[in-house]
Amino acid sequence: FMPAVIRGCPSRGPLRLPGGHSGGDGNYPAFLQVLCLFLTVPESHASVSYKPNILILLADDLGIGDLGCYGNDTIRTPNIDRLSREGVKLTQHIAAAPLCTPSRAAFLTGRYWVGGSGGLPPNETTFAKIMQQQGYTTGLIGKWHQGVNCASRNDFCHHPLNHGFDYFYGMPFSLMNDCQNKKSSEIDKVLRKKLWFYTQTIALAVLTLAIARLTHLISVRWKIINFLPMKVKRSASLMLREAVSFIERHRHGPFLLFVSFLHVHTPLVTTEEFRGESRHGLYGDNVEEMDLMVGKVLDALDKEGLTNTTLTYFASDHGGFLEARDGNVQLGGWNGIYKGGKAMAGWEGGIRVPGIFRWPGVLPANTIIDEPTSLMDIYSTVTYLGGGTVPQDRVIDGRNMMPLLQGTVQHSEHEFMFHYCGLHLHAVRWHQKDSGALWKAHYMTPIFQPEGTGACYETGLCPCSGEGVAHHHPPLLFDLSRDPSEAKPLSHDTEPLFNTVINRIDGAVAEHRRTLTPVPQQLSAYNIMWKPWLQPCFGTFPFCWCDKENVDPRRG
Repeated sequence: FMPAVIRGCPSRGPLRLPGGHSGGDGNYPAFLQVLCLFLTVPESHASVSYKPNILILLADDLGIGDLGCYGNDTIRTPNIDRLSREGVKLTQHIAAAPLCTPSRAAFLTGRYWVGGSGGLPPNETTFAKIMQQQGYTTGLIGKWHQGVNCASRNDFCHHPLNHGFDYFYGMPFSLMNDCQNKKSSEIDKVLRKKLWFYTQTIALAVLTLAIARLTHLISVRWKIINFLPMKVKRSASLMLREAVSFIERHRHGPFLLFVSFLHVHTPLVTTEEFRGESRHGLYGDNVEEMDLMVGKVLDALDKEGLTNTTLTYFASDHGGFLEARDGNVQLGGWNGIYKGGKAMAGWEGGIRVPGIFRWPGVLPANTIIDEPTSLMDIYSTVTYLGGGTVPQDRVIDGRNMMPLLQGTVQHSEHEFMFHYCGLHLHAVRWHQKDSGALWKAHYMTPIFQPEGTGACYETGLCPCSGEGVAHHHPPLLFDLSRDPSEAKPLSHDTEPLFNTVINRIDGAVAEHRRTLTPVPQQLSAYNIMWKPWLQPCFGTFPFCWCDKENVDPRRG
């Protein structure tokens, strides 16, 4: 009788609960809500005696305002919305950085990326490596963007297979407009000039090397990486096929599958089937295609009977790309009510992202959590579920989210979160436990171009330092619990606690900086220079192109 009553509790939408949780519907009598909540507690607190499969779905450049479950009613995302209905939705899920590579580095290692030495060297311990040690079969399908080689084309020091993944099928770098004909450049205009200068200085050397090899004057070994998609236009179908195949092959588990979508990064490669189908041009088409891919992967879990034994997690690596435009056509995402976007570390629009967890029978369905959480938390969470332990020889910034997700605690473990742009600390948030206030102090903010537009359209991306940023003394202060759009900065006159809050945040910054290890300069002239000899090469260098259709992705 009792299970039937539990499943029969009326629920048409989320009910806001204490501590930033919600579940159920506020339209029913109070006593019935309390009764249903009481009866369903044991189900959401279920203990787990087995190692679950882990499915991670990470979008690229997706704005928090692009999904139906986050308030968008013009882009169709039924499959991601289904995840939200069947699981836990996080409304304050924060990326560690507003750009792809540093955000993903922090995501994989559970610590602020400034704590690493650049890229993912062998001494970094990813969650995949820990899960591998715990008996999981680990796979990465899609975008890597953490580097491939260190000193030569053959060392593969940054390769996923050297960072805990048993299987990799995807793209080692990232999609860019610059690699597509008739697309506007995506690289910052100033940086592009520097890159062009440094590239010219090595062009003669590269050409000489190529001629020498072609004429057999010297012998050069080129190791071909043959598990990459051959054509960008076919990448979506190829990666989807591999994701489904991975689930089928490893259905007896446990497995960890990280599906790292190329969607919805420019140049928005979209199949003909989805072109023109959305109300938001090519970007909307691309989002809807990604949603279909999510649905196909979820269908594979259903088909193999793995849904209830799999923790599924969906997120984006950072906020939407506001400056991505083709004339008057917007090619980037929408960040809802939040100011800023990609490359803007302080403003919420650059770092607040979708975050959804589903695990039927273990996590409560149709639940909303407003507490601050981080993409870095996935590290400690999956490590805990896999029976492993996080490294003890370094500071781990991610936290195990299971108590918060299951509702056994009401508050996040994150008191302070630090928002970096490059090596520069732009902002800090303080989740004040005793008051419910959510303070955010901005030490630096980008200067929008043109002024007042909310983005850096003239340069293509907002800079992290230099003349393109404004320094604030004292910092700009907001209370996100009252002003989530960061529209009205507080002052001594409007906020009695102004000095107290700033002093507390300054102290946290000083303490945080003591945990950081000095790292080599990654943005020196040499390091930002294009190094074609370190990149994978199909065919004869420098004419790296291949049109093969049937290369075995499991080789190499």
